[in-house]
Amino acid sequence: MQVSVESIGNLERRVILSLPAGDVDAQVGSRLREIAQNVRIKGFRPGKVPTKVVEQRYGGQVRAEILDGLLREGLGKAVSENSLKVVGAPQVAPGEDAAEGELKFIASVELAPDFGELDLAKLEITRHVAEVTDADVERMLENLRQQRGSWTKVTRAAKAGDLVNLETSSVVDGVRMPAEGVERTSTVLGSAAVYPEVESAIVGMQPGEEKTLDITLPADWHAAQFAGKTITSTFKLLDVAELVLPEVDAAFIRSFGVKSGDLDQFKAEIRANLERELKGALMNRLRREVGEQLVAAYSHVELPPRIVQDEANALLANAAEQARQQGQQLTAGPEAFQDAARKRVLVALLVAEVARRNELRLEPERLNETMRLIASTYEQPQQVIDLYRNDPQLMQGLQNRVMEEQVIDWIAERAQHTEKTLTFQEAISQ
Repeated sequence: MQVSVESIGNLERRVILSLPAGDVDAQVGSRLREIAQNVRIKGFRPGKVPTKVVEQRYGGQVRAEILDGLLREGLGKAVSENSLKVVGAPQVAPGEDAAEGELKFIASVELAPDFGELDLAKLEITRHVAEVTDADVERMLENLRQQRGSWTKVTRAAKAGDLVNLETSSVVDGVRMPAEGVERTSTVLGSAAVYPEVESAIVGMQPGEEKTLDITLPADWHAAQFAGKTITSTFKLLDVAELVLPEVDAAFIRSFGVKSGDLDQFKAEIRANLERELKGALMNRLRREVGEQLVAAYSHVELPPRIVQDEANALLANAAEQARQQGQQLTAGPEAFQDAARKRVLVALLVAEVARRNELRLEPERLNETMRLIASTYEQPQQVIDLYRNDPQLMQGLQNRVMEEQVIDWIAERAQHTEKTLTFQEAISQ
C-alpha cells in the first residue's frame, strides 16, 4: 500500500491511500474459501457450498471488512510516520483518479491544536464545598412524606397548600372564553400554577363561593394575543382538599425498600443518597469553573472546524428533541450553537492534552468507586455492576467520564483556588 500525506490547513491533513485491486481480491477470495469450508446453507452439504453462492451471500461484507482493515492499517502508518495528533474520526471517500488495477481512497483527518505552554498555575478556580446536615436529612424526609401524602376534602375556607377545584370563564376584548359553559381546573395554592392575583383571591373563599376579577396581563405574557390586555375572569370554588401526611412508621419506611423498618437506618440511607447527589453537584460546579477558566485562557487557539461543527449539530439535535418533547418547534440553526460548541470542544481537547502531557492514567479505584455509587441507587447493585463490566460501550462511557473528572481535579489542585462554602440546597441548585 502506498500512503502519502498532504497539508490542507493548519489542522487538516489529506491522507492518500493506494493499493492494488488484485491484492484486495486475493484476500477476499481467501476469506470466502475459509467461509465455504464451514458455512451451513440450506440445500448444501457442509463444505460443499459452491463458491459463487458463498460470494453472493458474503462477498460484500467480506470485502468491506478487508478494505476497512487495510485502510485502518494505512491510516495508522501515516499517523505514526508523520507524528500526527489526530482528533475525531477520519472522513474516508474513494479517490476519483485511481489508475487501472488500483484502488484509491482519500482520508481527511483533523489534528489537535498546539496549545503551547500549559500554565495551569495562572488559572483562578473557586472550589465550592458543602456537607449534608441533619436538617437536610429531615427536609428530605418531609419531602418523602409530601410525596406519599393523600388529599382529603374539607368544608373550611381555602388556604395556602390546599388543592382547589375551580370553574372558570373569562372575557377579553368582549369575547367570552369558553363561548359557552365553563372550564374546570385544579391547582395547589402556592404553586404559582395560576395567575398570582387569582391565587390570592381564592385564599379565604368558601366552597361554592364565586368571584370576578379584572387582571392585566404583562407585556411578555406567553400567549401573545393576550399580552398586555385586561381580562375579566370569573371563577367559582367547587371544593377544597388538604394534604394529609403519612406517619413515619415501620410500614412507611419499608415502602422505600428499608426492610428493617428502622428509622435510624432509613435516615442513614437518606443521608447516603444526599451525599451522593452532593458529590455529583460539586463536581459539576468544579467542571464548569475549570472549563470557564480554560476557555478564558485559551480562547485564541484555533480549533478543528469539522469537530466544532459536529458538536454544534449535536447540540442542535438535543435542543430540537427537548423542544419536541415540550410540544414546541425549534427554529434556530447550527450557527446558534457555534459558540457553545467551540467552548465544549476547546475544553475537551485541553483536558485530553493535560492528561497526555502529564501521563495521567485512569485510576481503577476511582472507576470502581464511581461504578459502585451508580449501582447503589438500584435495588440489585451487583446486576448493575455486571452490566457495566459486560457492556464495552457502557464501560467506555463510564471510563471517559471518570477520566475527565480525574483530570479536572488534577487541574484544580494546581490552579490558584479559593474555597467557598455552600449549603446543601445552594450546592445542588443549578
